Amino acid sequence: MSEITDFDELRRAMAENSEQPEGPARNARAEQLLAQAEKLNVPLAVIEALGHQLKVYNYSSEKAKMFVPFARLLRMWDERPEDFDEYEAHSLHWVFKWMSSGMLDQPHIPLASVEKWLGEMEHRYRLAGHSERAVRSAEFSVAAHIGDVARAERAYAAWLAADRDAMADCHACELHGQGWWQSERGRDAQALELWAPVLTGEYTCAHEPHTVLASSLVPLLRLGRADEARANHLRGFRLVRAMESMRGAYADHVEFCALSGNEARGLELLAERPAYFTDDGHPRSKLDFMAVVALLMDRLTELGLGGQPVPGPAERVWNARELAAHARGEALALAARFDERNGTRYVSERAHARMAQRPLVERLPLGVRSARAVSAHPVPPPVSVPPQEPDLAALLAEARRLSDTLQPNAVEAWAAVARAAEGVELDARDRAEIADHEAMDRGPEGVGLFERAAELYAEAGDPGEALAARARAAYVRALTGDVDAALTAVAEPYDEILALYAEDGTGVRQTASVLMGRARILMRRVQQVVESRGDDELLADERQGAAAPGGEATADGGPQPAVPPVGGPSVGSVLAAAEMAAREVLALAEGRTGEDVRLAARAAEAQAMLAELAGHRGDVEVAAELFARAAAAFVGAGLPWFAVEYEARLAGLAHHLGDPAETERALRAALEHGGPHLEAIGRAQLHLQLAEVVGGKGLAQEAAEHALEAAHWADEAGEGPTLGAWARQQLGGFLLRLGRWAEAAEVLESALPDLNAETHGDGAVVQTQWWLGDCLSELGEHRAAAERRLQAADIARHWPEQHDHATLAHLAAESLGHAGQHADADRAYARAGDLWRSLGNVHGLVRSLRARAWLALRPEEGPEEARELMASAVRECETALGPEMADEDARQRLVAELGHTRRQFGDLLARTAAEDAEDDSIRAVLEDSLAQVAEAIVLFASLGADALDSRTGAELTAGWLEADLSRPARAAARARAVLAAYGADEAEDEVAQARLAEARQLLQVVEEQAAAQADEQPAD
Repeated sequence: MSEITDFDELRRAMAENSEQPEGPARNARAEQLLAQAEKLNVPLAVIEALGHQLKVYNYSSEKAKMFVPFARLLRMWDERPEDFDEYEAHSLHWVFKWMSSGMLDQPHIPLASVEKWLGEMEHRYRLAGHSERAVRSAEFSVAAHIGDVARAERAYAAWLAADRDAMADCHACELHGQGWWQSERGRDAQALELWAPVLTGEYTCAHEPHTVLASSLVPLLRLGRADEARANHLRGFRLVRAMESMRGAYADHVEFCALSGNEARGLELLAERPAYFTDDGHPRSKLDFMAVVALLMDRLTELGLGGQPVPGPAERVWNARELAAHARGEALALAARFDERNGTRYVSERAHARMAQRPLVERLPLGVRSARAVSAHPVPPPVSVPPQEPDLAALLAEARRLSDTLQPNAVEAWAAVARAAEGVELDARDRAEIADHEAMDRGPEGVGLFERAAELYAEAGDPGEALAARARAAYVRALTGDVDAALTAVAEPYDEILALYAEDGTGVRQTASVLMGRARILMRRVQQVVESRGDDELLADERQGAAAPGGEATADGGPQPAVPPVGGPSVGSVLAAAEMAAREVLALAEGRTGEDVRLAARAAEAQAMLAELAGHRGDVEVAAELFARAAAAFVGAGLPWFAVEYEARLAGLAHHLGDPAETERALRAALEHGGPHLEAIGRAQLHLQLAEVVGGKGLAQEAAEHALEAAHWADEAGEGPTLGAWARQQLGGFLLRLGRWAEAAEVLESALPDLNAETHGDGAVVQTQWWLGDCLSELGEHRAAAERRLQAADIARHWPEQHDHATLAHLAAESLGHAGQHADADRAYARAGDLWRSLGNVHGLVRSLRARAWLALRPEEGPEEARELMASAVRECETALGPEMADEDARQRLVAELGHTRRQFGDLLARTAAEDAEDDSIRAVLEDSLAQVAEAIVLFASLGADALDSRTGAELTAGWLEADLSRPARAAARARAVLAAYGADEAEDEVAQARLAEARQLLQVVEEQAAAQADEQPAD
């Protein structure tokens, strides 16, 4: 560290250290600066260095160190108060509050010492003439901490009754404390009312709304306001993440995760702050942290994940069960130390209560990714066996009812029958049905069981059902990809069932089952052709077949090649065969469904097959109509869950046809009809599609809700890095559109690690970086915003179309400028300007030149470069406004751009007038400035009413310049021109009101100026 030789250098060093992140490094630097201050032999330097040291200790995990510098400051004050300037005297009294709360947070400091300090604070505040408000607030903190509720309520009332003065905490901090007490007393709604001005940003400070956002989480969950809790978690965690001193607020976020079904997120939070497990400088926040760690670990253990590795203290590897025991022991030991000091059991009781909390919601989707999946199910508690289990007959009856009505859990019911039937002699029919449904459950491995079921059905005297089981076995072969073998296997059952049905040897249901099995196999063959050749090629081949001579007519009149081509069936014959099979099912079931749910389902499925075939033929409208019929038929049969797939297909076709209303209706219907039976991945896809549709209608709030659901269900399906990343990207965009910058930033940052060009396309990556840059810019994080925008621009620079590259370079330059990186900003604006020029975009080029001009006003650059850059912007506009411009709208936009450039040129010139220059030099610069603004007025006036506000703004600027040039009459004329331009004294438009107010102010100033000039005139 270089030697500090004067007070100003010390102050600069302390200011720089204040900007560093909280933590031991900043504290160590403060200690070094104090040592340097002591060498300057300036008492105030030592006082300021001690104050700086005290402050950085307070805002760190080493809060216990702040008592020493404060004791030294207090001694210096008592001995030589004249060494303190006004600011340091104020600061000394201000940090009395830190001392009282700081002592309370350290269990080794006796309660008597805390009370004595409280009395000392009250005495010194009274001597200094301060209100009791801060004293009563401190007394309330003591009483609330030890559990003396009566004293706390008295102090709380006295705190609020006392006058606010310079020693009172800021509004934000006071409201946090007041709301915290209301929540502690079980008055969550009142707490949130008190916190509202902080949550909305009306009151803020260095640690607010950080702590209020954290404190609000559990009360919001208790009140059922889960959406607000989610938003406050995303906003608040972003604020506390980098602040070492906010372990208590950080603990609130971990607690929220444990109580909202976000255990995986809670583990990630613990992993981000390993030092929080061991930092001992602030025992009270460590107690809070270890209590919620125990809560989270108990929750994981309850979920059956007690053996899962978890983040913990660094000395060893922990699992959840072990860390739960360790954290509970640490928390209770700390609580016992506080209780021993306080003479109560209150702190321990609160710690026990916090660790014993139960989840307040089963699962609250947050929209952010979780790297550690918590997917185990809760370990069920022991259940007492009911005195009488359902008998086998009842299980059989229920299984048959469920399968006859095609209920989703029919297979599970038959599995229960199978378990209950172990060791029981059953007849052939019962055994056939058990084997049949077990085969359905096994999927591709069920062929043998289907064949066994067929034998048993035949043994039971039901040849139709035996043939149906054989058809099901054939279809399973098709599912494994062996379609030819499946067609061979189904041919005999098909012929036999038709003969049997013609002889009344079986029913419609069994016949329809075999026909549907064959139709499904033929549809699998269509699918194979589509997968190998694609819809476009398939359609072209079918049209070519239609033009071939000698074709036979299909069921719908379409041609079918008479002779299949060498090497396999033609496309036309494949489609025609599938269509004939589907229509055969329909013809059989038509008019016979009645109350037979199975038969109704066959007919609906056949409609869906025809819809799919129409789609392959390119007849999208017919396909959409048939999918709608199929879905309606399933719903009409009381089987809405079967309609989901077809509603989703219909939504895609409606979107293709440009029918957003039908697209939205179909997606909503699919979600509604799927209900609890919809698989996670299907639910995610439907929600994401619906988010895009309603987002396109401008319904950003509802779109965000669907995108949030999509992200959640994608994670549940194990598709977080793929579909989940898409959903998070969309969610971030919708939150951005809603102006919820912090939430959007958190979600977009969460999406970025999973987004990649191979899976999602580089356009998605660029858009996400772009949106994130916008969020960070709104949040004032300009350096980070510039980084995101530059990363996006680096990808976009490889694209054939360069408009996005230029825009991102320009936005990055803006962020760099706001971040104070002026040289980098100038280079980025120059890069953007070159891109705008190559694109022929005069507006972008001119704006980049203007921005560079303003940057060039820095003292090290001098005014000449700034003037030249602004003059270049004027020239670019004037060149573009040449006589060859025929587009009137474009011409007017350029005239407006030139007007704004002239106006800014005038402002810039006025800024370059050095205060210490000669009067004639200043006057010349102001004249040049006025000339530019006057040109702007003419340009805006030529645009008429559309540029009224721009013209009046320039007119007022000219008026002030006229006043600076001691021309009150001309200045007054310009002010009156503005008043006349709006026509009325009271305009509703905010801009107009501001213009009118400024014009009246200008008139008042110049009237006074004119009067002063008149007084200076010599008397006649």
